[in-house]
Amino acid sequence: MFKTILFPIDQSREAREAAQLVADLVKAHGSRLILLSVVEKPAPEGEKPATVMASPEGVAKLLAAAQNFFAERAIEAETVEIEGMPSFTICDVADERSADLIVMGCRGLGLTQEGAAESVTNRVINLSPCPVLIVP
Repeated sequence: MFKTILFPIDQSREAREAAQLVADLVKAHGSRLILLSVVEKPAPEGEKPATVMASPEGVAKLLAAAQNFFAERAIEAETVEIEGMPSFTICDVADERSADLIVMGCRGLGLTQEGAAESVTNRVINLSPCPVLIVP
């Protein structure tokens, strides 16, 4: 049913908690797993990145740790690291890689009207070319 599962990751607790569900889905469906991490736009010259997600080195470490997590469960995972706006990049990669499902953790930041407009999860749900499973 799900030949290709896209799992966008960041450093959130919610993404870590969703990882086991992703592993279970991949095993149950014999899916191909793609781990995606989006590098946020770089900080102005001379400034340190605001978050680890703005550091290509930090993102590379995050992807390596996630790949190890899945390897320990006998799951081979392809990794993709791309710079851009997270919501649009997630949907673009899902489309380009023919994902059948996107699995994401949700931080619950969209509970206010302002938060919903800015929520990566909300944007992915609205723009995705395939079903999206949100793990609370």
